[in-house]
Amino acid sequence: MENSTQVKLFYLFGLKETFNNKSVYFILSLITYLLIITVNLTLIITIIQEKGLHEPMYIFLCSLCVNGLYGTAGFYPKFLLDLQSDVQVISYGGCLIQAYVIYTSVMCEISILTVMSYDRYVAICRPLLYHTIVTSLTVRKLLLFSWCYPLFIALITLSLTVRLPLCGSRIDKIFCDNPSILKHACLPITINQIWSQCLIVGHVLQILFIVFSYCQIVRTCVNSAKGRMKFTQTCVPHLLTMVILITVTLFDNLQGWNNVNITLNTRNAMAVQFLVIPPVLNPVIYGLNLQQIRRDAHRPHKTRLNVPVTS
Repeated sequence: MENSTQVKLFYLFGLKETFNNKSVYFILSLITYLLIITVNLTLIITIIQEKGLHEPMYIFLCSLCVNGLYGTAGFYPKFLLDLQSDVQVISYGGCLIQAYVIYTSVMCEISILTVMSYDRYVAICRPLLYHTIVTSLTVRKLLLFSWCYPLFIALITLSLTVRLPLCGSRIDKIFCDNPSILKHACLPITINQIWSQCLIVGHVLQILFIVFSYCQIVRTCVNSAKGRMKFTQTCVPHLLTMVILITVTLFDNLQGWNNVNITLNTRNAMAVQFLVIPPVLNPVIYGLNLQQIRRDAHRPHKTRLNVPVTS
């Protein structure tokens, strides 16, 4: 712990190829961040105000949007400041906090999508038992799991990183992450690598659970026109979100632990996708595109207050 504080600042070199276009990147990033805040808050407020949407699917969707706001808050404010600065630096503590927020956001996203796949599985494959299985207590437990599990795991990951003394302060990215910090460790990082491999196994198990759930859903819906419609409305957006998230996070992890022979701008563009695409598309393709939410969002406020509560 004492040796690790020898590094007071980290220097972010991810923007070194964009100095001539920083104003353009600033405007685009600001618009993107404002869009993320707007679409996610719109969906969150709609679900909170509309009592008819106080159902598990929409509660989990609301949690997904909250996570989108949480994760992007760990990146965009600092990134916008860096675009206005000649030298991009971040304190040791700030770097650890940013890495923690972004990492927990990605893990929460996977956990919430896993919970949502379970909810869709029960709703479509076992509809008569849905309200017996997915009770309000079950919803609270699933929400607790989807948030507390990633926060606890990330805290252990961060603790394993903090114990290491560092011999460098250069990060070739536009934000801090755990692999970039560990590259400067003065001691072997065997324990960190074993822990990371265990976490990858856990993520793979979650993804396999999602795949299994949707295999069962597809098998149930294939012979029913109503089932196919329900699958298209509520499950296809979920699958699109999963594919996008897995693709961009897999790339970021691969290039984080290995030296990928691509340009810095390309690495930045790919690495930042999970902080752009899911937070924007989650409320759009999975939320605002749903017929019921779109209808209720445009319904006058007085009318919405009279909607009965669903069980």
